[in-house]
Amino acid sequence: MKRLNTRALAALLCIAGTTAGSAVQAADKPLKSVGVSVGDLANPFFVAIGRGAEESAKKIGGPGVKVTTVSSKYDLNTQVGQIENFIANKVDLILVNAVDPKGIAPVLKKARDAGIVVVAVDVGAQGANATVMSDNTMAGTVSCEYLAKQLGGKGNVVIINGPPVTAVIDRVAGCRKVLSGYKDIKVLSDNQNAGGSRDGGMTIMANLLTAYPKIDGVFAINDPSAIGAELAIKQATRSEVKLITSVDGAPDAQEALKNKKGLFAETAAQNPYRMASEAVEVGYEVMNGKAPAQPTILLPTPAVTKDTVSTYVGWVKN
Repeated sequence: MKRLNTRALAALLCIAGTTAGSAVQAADKPLKSVGVSVGDLANPFFVAIGRGAEESAKKIGGPGVKVTTVSSKYDLNTQVGQIENFIANKVDLILVNAVDPKGIAPVLKKARDAGIVVVAVDVGAQGANATVMSDNTMAGTVSCEYLAKQLGGKGNVVIINGPPVTAVIDRVAGCRKVLSGYKDIKVLSDNQNAGGSRDGGMTIMANLLTAYPKIDGVFAINDPSAIGAELAIKQATRSEVKLITSVDGAPDAQEALKNKKGLFAETAAQNPYRMASEAVEVGYEVMNGKAPAQPTILLPTPAVTKDTVSTYVGWVKN
């Protein structure tokens, strides 16, 4: 039998080791189950996040991937319980729309200690592996810049606030910064929490109309609040209110913008499908040892107005 010399044998062993290493690297961990906890499934924005997450997960892991989307109703204790259930069920990935960015940290640590990847969606969350969200400062900025310009740089404005999560805080901060640059615009109120809902927007706006005899413009932190605010203004027959701007780009906002006589004038468009899809993709990469270059991924929020709504494609999958 012909013997291999030492150098040849070493070379063969090196090639074999390299091949084996490549095989190990190629065998990514499978994605079998995903848990999604959002603020409120009564809001179509969060329904779209759930659908986007499911479609993306099935694209990566196949039709057998189990995706469970639950609504926290903006209650921290409820959300903590939901995540503990995800941990108990040994999901591979958790997407969380945090009710309380700091209060959620202990249970997210528990999830990560259990080997589960956590991606924050739409709002920040302490302890998440990564975050995918809209550029909410941009959203507040573009909406209130449009509001200020349509008012001719003067008048009384109210801001309909929402749950104290990072997305809402950033939107209001962006808006306030813009409006502060207009010396003839007065912000009458900016701290009333409408809960991000249509009913809440209607109630808060009705209260504001009672408190202030003259309101020229309204910025609402999301479309449901804005639509509720418009209903309240119409019911109160307050003709001095000139326009409402908002954030989301939701289907209801599209319809409202098509009404040329309506007060709903602009929305800074998010894309919850894309947000959730990217969150799942990022989470899957982290599962397989590939951390994102930037831990926070910001998606743009362009303005959609009555003049541009005809070309706006809405919440799409890509």
